[in-house]
Amino acid sequence: MSERAKSVTLLRMIPFVERNFNLVELGPRGTGKSHLFQQISPYSHLISGGKATVAKMFVNNASGQRGLVCHYDVVCFDEVSGISFDQKDGVNIMKGYMASGEFSRGKESIRAFGSIVMVGNFDVDVTQQQRIGHLLTPLPPEMRNDSAFMDRIHCYVPGWEFPKVSGREHLTDHFGLVSDFLAECWNKLRTGSRLSALQGRVNWGGALSGRDIEAVNKTASGLIKLLYPDASMTIPDEELEVIVRLALEARRRVKEQQKRVLRTEFRNTHFSYHLGVEGVEQFVSTPELHSDEHIESDPLPPGQVWTISPGGGGASPALYRLEVTVGPGNGVKILNAPVSPAFRESVRYGEQNLYTRAKEMVGDRDPRAHEFSVQLRALDSDTSGHGVGLAVLMTLCSGLIERSVKGGLIVVGALNLGGSVEMIPNPVAVAELAVEKGATTLLMPISARRQLFELPDSLATKISIEFYADSKDAFLKALVE
Repeated sequence: MSERAKSVTLLRMIPFVERNFNLVELGPRGTGKSHLFQQISPYSHLISGGKATVAKMFVNNASGQRGLVCHYDVVCFDEVSGISFDQKDGVNIMKGYMASGEFSRGKESIRAFGSIVMVGNFDVDVTQQQRIGHLLTPLPPEMRNDSAFMDRIHCYVPGWEFPKVSGREHLTDHFGLVSDFLAECWNKLRTGSRLSALQGRVNWGGALSGRDIEAVNKTASGLIKLLYPDASMTIPDEELEVIVRLALEARRRVKEQQKRVLRTEFRNTHFSYHLGVEGVEQFVSTPELHSDEHIESDPLPPGQVWTISPGGGGASPALYRLEVTVGPGNGVKILNAPVSPAFRESVRYGEQNLYTRAKEMVGDRDPRAHEFSVQLRALDSDTSGHGVGLAVLMTLCSGLIERSVKGGLIVVGALNLGGSVEMIPNPVAVAELAVEKGATTLLMPISARRQLFELPDSLATKISIEFYADSKDAFLKALVE
């Protein structure tokens, strides 16, 4: 089983160990989505077909008898597209319960701890689903475009990343736990939280709202209970980081669907975290939105920059991704083999400008006390790396101070040894390529401003062009604030 499939399995188990945990899983048929909630634990209840009554689910007003969420640890709706209640306010009652863990019966407010799980099938693949709608489209009409309902979902499990269940591949010949014993263990783990394991070690980025933090905290707490059931167990930093990234990804998947429904309110979905006080800010995306060859709105890790070679001399503009790693030592090493003379020259100009302008570019960091390993990734037919000196300088600086540049940004500029930025021969062609590659912002030298008046209106509305005066100005404008 792949690591991603194991992650899906762990996420499926969280409602058993975490109180009032709201989870959605959508994916292909035959991947065991409902099996876990029907066959493994007597503390879970599966509602086949998704049809329920308010009396059965919450409370019977006539008799006062409490419903499923009061008696079971987990209540799972099978076939999410068929979720319905016998009363019009059933969905609103469930929405309120998912937010607070409480519901009302007359004047009495009733507290319950049952987790809500909704599973269902996709009729098309994920790429097609994102093209025609969003990844919560299979929900019933009263839920699928309700951003407030989506906000109550703590975790969206990517069921499409789990293979179809096969007895030959997925049944073990090793010892296992009797399911009743496992269910009792899960039930005992529901009391209390394991958030103390995160305190002082993990800090969430500014894009997370209060509900996002609550959701990520509950997911992380559940994963810690499953992987480290003994509260006295020490969690290594690398294992904690895996847990944090998985929790952020599961919540961001919900946020991305909210963004598709109401873009103005949920514009910022760039989820990030810091490990420790001095930790580098790391951004987390969802795999179905991620592409190494397409410019995304998420900031790249420190030491990585998108750039366009302006071309010239018969060559067309070309997109590149520059990546730098920083370690002890000195000098700059180019990892590409063979190295084109044009790129070697760009690296030399970037390196020399870093040394001569270190104080204003990177403050008290000493670039001569570090070794830089530079790699150029060409994404078009031209692989020369001509005229990318400014991007090299910014990549070296970003890696050294451990800060990311803005997402969706392309940097353009050719440096010389004296630090001046050279004229771009064809800025309109550069802007056209940036739009084609999906960039949202293009950082250009001020000398290109007049020529860009010729940019067609149809392209000018698709990209924001910012101008810089020199390399320091460009670097400050590129950094994530």
